[in-house]
Amino acid sequence: MAQRSRPTVIKRQREQARIAKRKDKDARRAERARQPRPTDLGQAGVDPDIADIQPGPQAPAWWQIDEEQQGESEPE
Repeated sequence: MAQRSRPTVIKRQREQARIAKRKDKDARRAERARQPRPTDLGQAGVDPDIADIQPGPQAPAWWQIDEEQQGESEPE
């Protein structure tokens, strides 16, 4: 009969771990809810990811410029 109680003990430990994890998660959520949220989103209706992009052709990114092109574009 001792073997039958072992799975019950293991199941109880799993349940306790699940409950503890849920409590920790709830505490983190409550802490996040208490913290003030940033309200400065810039201009209304403007996506901050693309706010600096101008219409038309774009200059190459730093990783797109070859070393030879850098030498040519530098003023002498």
